[in-house]
Parts: sequence; C-alpha cells; structure tokens
Amino acid sequence: MANPDPEITPEEARAVSPHAIIATGRSDYPNQVNNVLGFPYIFRGALDVRASTINDTMKIAAAEALAKLAREDVPDEVHSASTGRRLAFGPEYIIPNAFDPRLIARIPPAVAKAAMDSGVARKPLDDLRRYTRSLSGRLDPTADALDATMEMVRENPRRVVFAEGEEQKVVRAAVAFRNAGYGTPILIGREDRVRNTLAGLGLGDIEGIEIHNARLSGANAKYVDFLYKRLQRQGHLQRDIQRMVNQDRNVFAACMVATGDADAMVTGLTRSASVCLNDIRHAITPAKGGIAFGLTLLVGMRGKTIFLADSLVNFRPDAAQLADIVIGAAAAARHLGHEPRVALLSHSTFGDPPHDRAVPMRDAVAILDQRHVDFEYDGEMSPDVALEPSIRALYPFCRLTGDANVLVVPGLHSAHIAARLAHHLGGGTTIGPLLIGMEKPVQIVPMDASSSQIVDLACLAAYQAIMQ
Repeated sequence: MANPDPEITPEEARAVSPHAIIATGRSDYPNQVNNVLGFPYIFRGALDVRASTINDTMKIAAAEALAKLAREDVPDEVHSASTGRRLAFGPEYIIPNAFDPRLIARIPPAVAKAAMDSGVARKPLDDLRRYTRSLSGRLDPTADALDATMEMVRENPRRVVFAEGEEQKVVRAAVAFRNAGYGTPILIGREDRVRNTLAGLGLGDIEGIEIHNARLSGANAKYVDFLYKRLQRQGHLQRDIQRMVNQDRNVFAACMVATGDADAMVTGLTRSASVCLNDIRHAITPAKGGIAFGLTLLVGMRGKTIFLADSLVNFRPDAAQLADIVIGAAAAARHLGHEPRVALLSHSTFGDPPHDRAVPMRDAVAILDQRHVDFEYDGEMSPDVALEPSIRALYPFCRLTGDANVLVVPGLHSAHIAARLAHHLGGGTTIGPLLIGMEKPVQIVPMDASSSQIVDLACLAAYQAIMQ
C-alpha cells in the first residue's frame, strides 16, 4: 500500500473484514513495515563476512529472524516506546518494533550465517555467538560488561529460584532466563496462576521451568525442620516457622537455596530491599567471618564500568567494616574482569576539611595497610579527586595510578542517593545493587526493575553459585 496514505485504510479494511491482519508503512498503525527493520542489519551482516553479494538466502534469513523475534516476549524498554500498547504476538503485532534493540543481535548474525552457508562469505566468522554478543554490546553496555559472566553461566547452568513467581515481569524474566540457556528457573507461586500468566503473554508452555507452591510443596516439612533448628533460640515457635515457610515466598525460596534444592535466588519486585533482606536472613546469613554489602555497577559512565559500595546493607559502617567492604568490592570487580582501583570517598580529601565523619575512611585505609592487600586503594578523598586526573595531580602522594573504578562511600544513604541519581541522570546503565557476601547466592532487584534487569541479576546470582 502507498505510504503515507494507503489506498485502503485499516479502518476501511476492518469494516469489511473485522478479522483482517493489516500492515502499513505508517507508524501510527500497528504492524509498521519499516525498511529500517531490514537494510541496516542486512548490510551489517553482509559486510562483517565480506559477502560478495546479497543473495536470496540472506534475505530469507533476515525475514525469518524478524518473524522469530516477533513471536518472543517483548522487553519493557520496547513497550515504553510503543505509545503505551502492550505488544504480544498476534494480529496487531506480527512485525517487531523498529526501535527494538534486539534487532541488531538477531538479523546480522542470521544474515552472516546464511552468507557463509551459501558460499558467498569471503571472511567467515569463527564464532557466531561471540559475534552476536559484540553486536549486543554496541547498543547495550550491560551486555558488553557481563559478556564473560553470561558465557560462563551458559557453560555451567544453574537452578535459580524466582521468589515472586506469580508476577508478570518475573514470569517473563524466567522464560528469558531459560531461553538464554542460563539454567532452570524455579517460580514460587500457584501453578494455575503462573500458567494463566504464561498463556496470557503468549509465552507458550512451561517446559524447562519449575513451579513450586510453598503451601503444597513436598519439601515443606524439611524446610520447617531446617529453619526451626536455626531460629528456635531466637524466640520462634515451631508453628511460627510453619507459617513463615507456608506464607512467605522469600523465606521458602531462601530455604530451597540454603538446603541445596536450588543454587541461587532472586526477589525484590514486590517488597522493599530491607524487607526482603530481613526475610532472607532467617535462612541465609552473611558468610562466616565476612560482611554482606551492596555493590552497584554503573555501566557506561564515563565510558567505563564503575562499582559503588555499600548501596544496600550497612547504614554507617565503621572502619573495620569499611575495610571488609573494600576487600569484598575489589574481589567482585576482579571476578567481573576489572582490575580494582579503590577510592574511599568523603567530603574531605586527605584531611581537608577535617571532620569526625571522615575519620572512619582514614582509619579503614590504615587497616588495609596492615592487611597488605594486592590492589590499589587510597582515601579519604572527594569523588573528583578519585575520577579526575588533573585534580588528583594536586596530590602527588596519592597511591592511585589511574582513575578509581571502585568507589566506597561512608554510608548507605550516600551510596543509595548516588546510585539512584546515576540511574536517572547518568548516560549509562545501572546494574544492581548486587548483594555480596552472603553464605549462599541471593540477589534483590529494585522494585522498578524491568524483566531484563531481573534476568541480569538472576544470571549474576547463578554466576555467584558457580564461583562459590
């Protein structure tokens, strides 16, 4: 049909045939046929394998990749750009949205593979999966930052409990977790509600997904016995424990992980982080001799990944706790592929201006000196000293040889404010806060988390389970 004014409008077509499936070139109607869905990605795939031509096999591969993508669950980020319509495969959504960020990771690899299979690729790719991940990283800095982590989880899949298993976002995240090959998602909820949610979203069957109803679970007695032994001398009667296991999905999920029935868990969408943490601590506590803390990843900030601690647990840690947080944050940064340079932040820089509140940061540096850690650290210092070479040059004695990438702040309030401001005002992406230092892998997502963010934290929880 003509564009922008089709000879037959959708309204006219439906007046004659109410069930007609309609596509136009217009963005104000469903199913926009937009050439931006095809040509940039077809050329990307063709150029990356130095194809001598663009043949029918490559074009068909692009069309089939689009058709397959249209049948998948649509990320929250795409819904936000779709004028409020909830997108799901059906008569009004047979073609992906032109602004879907997944297009770059789906069509070029399909085209490149078709070029190689049909013999027109003059520079074949050795690893299509790596190529796909590199394409994702061009638009999504999160994918690039977590590349090695995600690959390790795919190679060592884990069983991860999604405690809020009846929530639509959580169900979608569980399906995405399964489809990505990260392992087996376990949804805590009533099976009929979970199945109805899956059906309503058009996400198909539950193959590869487990559903556990806390009240009806055959493991209920085991979890009550386990938890009662932990809490019987902390003022809890056995009937209290039975009620907790039956009715609190966070407690039930934590018991699954604590007793080895699952490898990790993720929660947080329907309750505040502090409430979730209190629930989880009934069954899972900080690792012996360590400290639990939150670590937020600021990805793409200043073209880098910056780690911010403690953004979840300790309101005002003392010097010894700060030293432990520094060591834990540095270890986490290394696990994620970054060589840590830690700045202990304050309003004061090396004693100017002097203030009692800066003393714990200074004392934490002295404690780290005694422990002879194997990474760079210094403080107390203001953020501009930590991140700006020209300002840091005013302090030639500073031990940091480059910009800090791990920032440890004096208290939970300042870390939380900084992380949320970065999320809303920064030019990058925030991941977390990650919960570090628990005896079993647990992650608590923000209450406004998208499905893709839930998947990221579930993947990181699985990664923690591999590394333990």
